[in-house]
Amino acid sequence: MNENIVKRNELLAQKVIKGLESRNMKGYYAANKEEALAKALELIPTGASVTMGGAMSAHEIGLVEALKKGDYNFIDRDAAEDKRAAMLQAYDADFFLTSANAMTEDGVMVNIDGNSNRVSAIAQGPKHVLVIVGMNKICVDADAAMKRARNVAAPINAQRFGLSTPCAKTGACMDCKSPDTICCQFLITRYSRHADRIHVILVNDVLGF
Repeated sequence: MNENIVKRNELLAQKVIKGLESRNMKGYYAANKEEALAKALELIPTGASVTMGGAMSAHEIGLVEALKKGDYNFIDRDAAEDKRAAMLQAYDADFFLTSANAMTEDGVMVNIDGNSNRVSAIAQGPKHVLVIVGMNKICVDADAAMKRARNVAAPINAQRFGLSTPCAKTGACMDCKSPDTICCQFLITRYSRHADRIHVILVNDVLGF
């Protein structure tokens, strides 16, 4: 990554972290994927029950693999015979891993979901939520964050899952009501009522969509 972009991201991350703190959430800066992985494993104690929603960023920093190999109770919904039961376990897990479709410079998170298990767990249930966010997802304000979520993250995910939505074909949100739509629930997280519940690791890299 260009050194000027790296420096800009370092400074911007500190602004985001202050915004998160003002919203009763904790933010951390990681200069690279390796630092992000180390910080995540520092936050998750051994023996903890851990599960996740869709989070490419957690895969990309090596966190999912480390949890599967380590001394953790990793609830793997993808490998479970009863996926619904595995998803329901998330609501009582010690840690729920996720990312954000977009985040504002002052610490507001925007997430869109189809099945809604991810956004519902972010909002309520798991004891802790650990969010891995690449600096590519930071937007100037809530309007820009929503536009990113709808016009960048949603079309890419629709294409990734092979869904037949207008955005998968055009690359942009068409505000559809397609049976395949993944834009069923929109979650804006502007404050955490419970201190020490939501932790966000900002990674100076391009992660996820």
